[in-house]
Amino acid sequence: MHRLILCSLLALGLAACSNGEAPKPAEFVQPVPTRQDFGDLRVHFNAIPSQSLTAPVAKEYGVRREEGTALVVIAIRRVAANEEVPATGAVTAKVRDLSGGTQELVFREAHTGEYVDYIATMKVSARDTYRFDVAIQADGKTGQFQFQRNF
Repeated sequence: MHRLILCSLLALGLAACSNGEAPKPAEFVQPVPTRQDFGDLRVHFNAIPSQSLTAPVAKEYGVRREEGTALVVIAIRRVAANEEVPATGAVTAKVRDLSGGTQELVFREAHTGEYVDYIATMKVSARDTYRFDVAIQADGKTGQFQFQRNF
């Protein structure tokens, strides 16, 4: 008898959680952009918590895995015959959080095989959004783009 009452209360509680709404189908969420093209230059970019790096990757990049720190990676490539080939250049970026605080990122080169990536670290807070304004210069060309990441 107690099981019947418990099951009835549980079903009633679950029904109350839905507020009488019918289930909705899952909605497609567009993937966040991770690259920008400037003619034959292609720039890949991302910002991830440093703690999500594996120990070997953190060691290769020379980055400490610690809470409240994110790694920003900008990779400049030249596209030739539909293939990405190494390109070198310079990267600058400014980051704004939701409260209006800004950080200037200082990038350094990180060599991964024949490629050069540009990396910087930044301070992040949980449940905050960061907007990146990035400028690149490579092969006599310049480009600017923006992206956003949530932590």
